[in-house]
Amino acid sequence: MQPGLIFSSRRSPVVCLNGCVASSQPLASGIGLDILKRGGNAADAAVAVAAVLNVTEPCSTGVGGDCFCLFYEARTRQVRGLNGRVGFGRTPRALTLDLLGCHGFSEAQPPPAFHALNITVPGSVACWCDTIELFGSKKLALGDVLQPAIELAERGFPVTEITAHHWAKWAKALEEAGKELGGDFLINNRPPKHGQVFTNPGLAQTFQEVGLRGKAAFYEGRIAEAIVDVIGQNGGVMSLDDLKSHASTEVTPLFTDYKGVRLWECPPNGQGITALIALNVLENFPMKDMGHNTTSYLHILVEALKLSLADAFHFCADMDKVTMPVEGLLSKAYGRQRAQLIHPQEAGANGHGTPTGSDTVYFSVVDKDGNACSFVNSNYMGFGTGLVPEGCGFSLHNRGTGFSLDSSHGNCVGPEKRPYHTIMPAVLTDPVSGRLLASFGVMGAFMQPQGHVQVLLNMLEFGMNPQEALDAPRIFVHYDKAGKAWQLNVEAGVEQSVAEELQNRGHAVRWPVTGHDRAQFGRGQVIAAGAWWDPSTPTEPEPAVRVLWGGSDPRADGCALGY
Repeated sequence: MQPGLIFSSRRSPVVCLNGCVASSQPLASGIGLDILKRGGNAADAAVAVAAVLNVTEPCSTGVGGDCFCLFYEARTRQVRGLNGRVGFGRTPRALTLDLLGCHGFSEAQPPPAFHALNITVPGSVACWCDTIELFGSKKLALGDVLQPAIELAERGFPVTEITAHHWAKWAKALEEAGKELGGDFLINNRPPKHGQVFTNPGLAQTFQEVGLRGKAAFYEGRIAEAIVDVIGQNGGVMSLDDLKSHASTEVTPLFTDYKGVRLWECPPNGQGITALIALNVLENFPMKDMGHNTTSYLHILVEALKLSLADAFHFCADMDKVTMPVEGLLSKAYGRQRAQLIHPQEAGANGHGTPTGSDTVYFSVVDKDGNACSFVNSNYMGFGTGLVPEGCGFSLHNRGTGFSLDSSHGNCVGPEKRPYHTIMPAVLTDPVSGRLLASFGVMGAFMQPQGHVQVLLNMLEFGMNPQEALDAPRIFVHYDKAGKAWQLNVEAGVEQSVAEELQNRGHAVRWPVTGHDRAQFGRGQVIAAGAWWDPSTPTEPEPAVRVLWGGSDPRADGCALGY
């Protein structure tokens, strides 16, 4: 048993009629709700929440990172995607495989995780601004949306319990040689403790400038110069032109249908396709009949996740640079083909198929008109590189660690290229009417598609409400490159006999995972429209009254709030 965190939260879902916000920080959820009450819509509130999370949880997220959002437009019943230059920034023009080789780096010896060469152009600010411009209510200016975060950064806030743990865990990235400005995130050279008040005047100034001048305040001028300076001083190659040329674009979300619902995910280079592939495999099995978290259920789930992850690791890359067989990967025929590889009693070691043709925050907002914004913002690993531009109050991410240095791989590093990316917001709709069923996500690197699948199955197959679905114990599958084998981590709450039986079937099981180690199972948020998971609820294509159900993961400090 790991000391420091007693995991005993079991709470009811939040139910409301007019609007709901679910995030990993209570202050962020509250401010998002305030924006809705002031007449803002889901997009306005989402950007306000993102900014507050940058203030209160800088060890996970910030404007030095990247983001993705899916927006459900109630008027048209369409799901639209936005990516800061399709999700996040590209690599500097000067970053080439040859350059890395000259520095002694290779596929076997890549740059250290906290190295400045792992910084791609931060996409968050562009994505925030474009979210407001494309999807916002037009009732609130960007400065109005950012003002609550500015005030919080200036006046200070008490650090929450789980955040304090992760702040301390990742503080090492702030303390390496050449990172003197990392002290901006410390109090007397130490990470803030639970309940200690932290202020960030540099970030308040950054937000004020962005609120006044929009994207130009970040990608040109003082802030851009500070970013380029700190990267250059630490061995990176980003230029002012790399920042100035950054832009966001709309993307077409991908989807698959599973047993009467349609799951929408952002396209590659993100890993949302992983969850869709897994569902296409799983629909070939009677998951409900196996029983929740039984040996048979978890065995099939693990094998399906391994197959989908293997495909994602092999195929996912920057679709502007390489051709991906997306249609083939998402075909039902391919799902059936992959399902046939699963042995009902034995763990497999299957690789990718041949189809034809860390740290992060996730939050969700649904407004009174039925619009929904599913949003992920991330530094990747804690504070990312731990590099802090002078006077800016944020750290720069390290998403470039997602590249391969194998010249034959589609995800090989190169100039103006986007790495394989883990962040993935989700939206669930009715496949016939297009009605919103849920806006949800589970943050946590390669746990994200696994969390999406497990939370969705909890609701759809086993009738759990959003809070129950998030509370339920999870499993996490990951590939150990050093040992060249799949590992299976099983959360406390799953029966010991089940863990032992999985071990007997050939899975390399770690059980029970407890305490702060539970963070590896992700931290999710769910807002559902109507109790569609409940078999006792009458089926109404267009219910006269829409009740919102909010749930927030007990593995984080946050909550869902509604009105």
